[in-house]
Amino acid sequence: MPVFRRLLLGMGLGVAIALPAAAQAPSITVSSTTSTEQSGLFGHILPIFTQATGIGVRVVALGTGQALDVGRRGDADVVLVHDREAEERFVAEGFGGPRRAVMFNDFVILGPASDPARVNGLRDSVEALRRIAGSRSVFISRGDRSGTHAAELRLWQQAGIDPASGRGAWYREVGQGMGPALNTAAAQNAYVLADRGTWLAFRNRQALRVLAEGDERLFNQYGVMLVNPRRHPHVKAEAGQRFIDWLVSPAGQAAIAGYRINGEPLFFPNAGQPGA
Repeated sequence: MPVFRRLLLGMGLGVAIALPAAAQAPSITVSSTTSTEQSGLFGHILPIFTQATGIGVRVVALGTGQALDVGRRGDADVVLVHDREAEERFVAEGFGGPRRAVMFNDFVILGPASDPARVNGLRDSVEALRRIAGSRSVFISRGDRSGTHAAELRLWQQAGIDPASGRGAWYREVGQGMGPALNTAAAQNAYVLADRGTWLAFRNRQALRVLAEGDERLFNQYGVMLVNPRRHPHVKAEAGQRFIDWLVSPAGQAAIAGYRINGEPLFFPNAGQPGA
């Protein structure tokens, strides 16, 4: 008997059965944001989805712009991000869709308890940025083409300020996700725009506090899209669509609503809400 056959028989039938089973296990890749990953949301909802469907999920967590680029290249089956303008452009260009609303939370402006720019208690996020720039207080920007970065740049534009004029001095870009940006702000006693979900899950707060919140311009909507299988035939369209359908179903929406830290929800499901 050839050596390799004796070796296979010696390992027993368990291996021969286990390998095909593992190869056939369905799984998908979801390209998403650092906020959904670092907030702990995926750690909460994905085991529930996998238990219900048998479909495994691998998450690639990047800024929204980079996450959409992953979808454009066909390196993911589903994209879940939070920049509606960029999402609608992704669909219009034929890279995926349709876009489905999933959930929302909001952004907050954080800063040191000493609050040198005097923004504590402000509801007007644009005025808060004007005060930060006017006082030349250190502001940490993600600078990574994420949904949070895009929201920040819109607010600066509405404030009539080009933050690049202060780059390297009071305006500092980290080019990383929400967690590293928060760590940098905490270490430098700086201001930063963050999504509330990641902030609630963040432990290294040091002197950081929520100083400005409640402005409707800080609304933060998330959408999900299937990557176009006609453009990328290897996309796992059936399994990917099952994930999307689950996210917007009562079961998926309940799983999102059920994720809380110290009793406080991090995301609010709103699938099917008109205009979301």
